[in-house]
Amino acid sequence: MKKAVTKNNGNLIETKVNTSRGRAKTHKIEWTEKTWNASAGCTKISSGCKNCYAETMAKRLQGTGTIGYENGFKFNTVPSRLNDPLKRKKATVYFVNSMSDIFHEDMPEDYLDRIFDVIKNTPQHTYQILTKRADRMLQYLSVRAIPKNIWLGVSVENRKEGLPRIDKLRNLKASVLFLSVEPLLEDLGKMNLKNIDWVIVGGESGNRARPMDKEWILNVQQQCEAEGIPFFFKQWGTWGEDKIKRNKKLNGKKLDGKIWQQYPKIIKR
Repeated sequence: MKKAVTKNNGNLIETKVNTSRGRAKTHKIEWTEKTWNASAGCTKISSGCKNCYAETMAKRLQGTGTIGYENGFKFNTVPSRLNDPLKRKKATVYFVNSMSDIFHEDMPEDYLDRIFDVIKNTPQHTYQILTKRADRMLQYLSVRAIPKNIWLGVSVENRKEGLPRIDKLRNLKASVLFLSVEPLLEDLGKMNLKNIDWVIVGGESGNRARPMDKEWILNVQQQCEAEGIPFFFKQWGTWGEDKIKRNKKLNGKKLDGKIWQQYPKIIKR
């Protein structure tokens, strides 16, 4: 069980988030419970995509003959996984998704409709949808009612490509709007966090990972604290706080000696 930091102000909530449900986790994403990949593969569109972990994993899955990865990391829908949440009665937090982007330019709109139909028909679950394609997300959802069990997020890796996505996100009325500042590639400066309910920060992993400065993280954390926004520090990644490259597990997830794992409460809009 993970517990949010005990603080009763603004958007923070004192709650417990079960990330195991009594079973072994099938992924390594600390801030969710399960992944739902009704599509697989993607296309690199920004600096944050350079060392994509999903691309590396897709090549391994292609080698094992896993459905959806027959063509490596090329985008495709995976209908055999579309109804997975319908088969699960127990309330679960799903990340949508870890191996693709449902707002990818090659995603057929009728298939996207089917994804959202599954979400609507499983109100017991919570869906954390993350995208780098904020334009298509805004276009699609601005003319549709957003189910209450959806959290919407955008990736924010730098100023040029990441910050403009926040402006698109804040115009949508979801229960929770969140930022995935992963990998954090530079100082983001002053951020406009209006209507943002949760911020996650993390460093890059892998042999080609780019280092992250502590001051960049603190800049985000301090702005979140000033606005009363829950802040979640996921990891240092391959480069530690001391600027030494090592296994990410050894670098850990402490920031100034403290673990930051705050979670948002549900915001009614």
